[in-house]
Amino acid sequence: MKVDLTGPLFDALEKSKKDFRVETGAGNTEGAKKKARDCAALLHQLAKNSPEQRQGYLEKALHWERISEGEISPPRRQKAVPGKVTSAKTHAAVSGDLEEEILEKAEGMISVSPVRWSDIGGLDTVKRLMMETVVIAGLQKPESIRPWKGVLLFGPPGTGKTLIAAAAAGSLNATFYDVKADRILSKYFGESSKLISGLYESARRHSPAIVFMDEFDSLTQARGENTGEATRKVLSTILTELDGLQDKKSVDLLLTLAATNTPWDLDNAVLSRFPRRVYVTLPDKKACGDIIRIQMEGLDISRLKLDVIAGECVSGRYSGRDIVNVCQQATWNMINEENRDLHLLADLPFDELKKRCLKVRPLMRSDFTGALEKIRSPVTEDDLEHYEQWNSEYGES
Repeated sequence: MKVDLTGPLFDALEKSKKDFRVETGAGNTEGAKKKARDCAALLHQLAKNSPEQRQGYLEKALHWERISEGEISPPRRQKAVPGKVTSAKTHAAVSGDLEEEILEKAEGMISVSPVRWSDIGGLDTVKRLMMETVVIAGLQKPESIRPWKGVLLFGPPGTGKTLIAAAAAGSLNATFYDVKADRILSKYFGESSKLISGLYESARRHSPAIVFMDEFDSLTQARGENTGEATRKVLSTILTELDGLQDKKSVDLLLTLAATNTPWDLDNAVLSRFPRRVYVTLPDKKACGDIIRIQMEGLDISRLKLDVIAGECVSGRYSGRDIVNVCQQATWNMINEENRDLHLLADLPFDELKKRCLKVRPLMRSDFTGALEKIRSPVTEDDLEHYEQWNSEYGES
């Protein structure tokens, strides 16, 4: 699977920009030029990593290259001076710079999703519901038929909620915004709200798009007496953006997918914006077997009784992630047994390692026995009862 580097590259770009402003403020011309070259190089890497945004990143790279060569001066933010009234023209310029920076941060959350529906083992009901959701958005249809704008995916951790979102974007070749709470929440008051607005503005520009918000409960917990003003403002902005999506008629897809392990913590106003709430359950016996087959592709599993192992996964309340970890551990059990002196090769140069082959054999029951003993599911029967009860009251499936 392709490793997406957009997030780390964008973080590095933000740091280079901050360093550039520090060097500029200190009057260090050579240092500022070097940081400008760093910005240009990172933007070229972003262009390679994000084909959908390639042209935009290349244009920005050219801009920084011209700054590094002294052809143009960088835009400077105006500092407020007590008693001085900033002109409308200056204010507009500064506002424009800030909006552009917010949009750049939002576009730093764009990921390339290589995941397809066939990559996900099991979850047939969930996949069918999601396939219907994205397909109907693109079909010609009567004006009164409107596609879903928000879908809430809930269930125990590790059940494949992120994979479902990635497959929805990957199969459609849609722009995929992989939004993590720690990249949205800011210590500066009001910045998180601006970033959320910038996120949806960017998504509208690059539709068809899917905005996936993981750990959604950390952004939209139910409001109470102890809720801070910053948290309220973030929640209000999210609600406003979701309302805007519901009101607008568009031929393009702009779907918000939200994932949470604790749906009962969500604010009621948020739930009303997600009328389609899909319970992503632990895998059944067939799904467990499918996941094992996908994970063991390229290895000999002919000697395994997959139905027996799958049954043990079900009785142990294993999630899809747990099963992936079990397969990984079982594989390593086999590798360690067949390559007892593997660590002795660590002193060899990498080019020399590439000339050698790892010893493998067919996977055995004993490989999985050790893996199942070592890896345990954190999900309890009480947890499952809680999910089932919430699903019966508020869910769809």
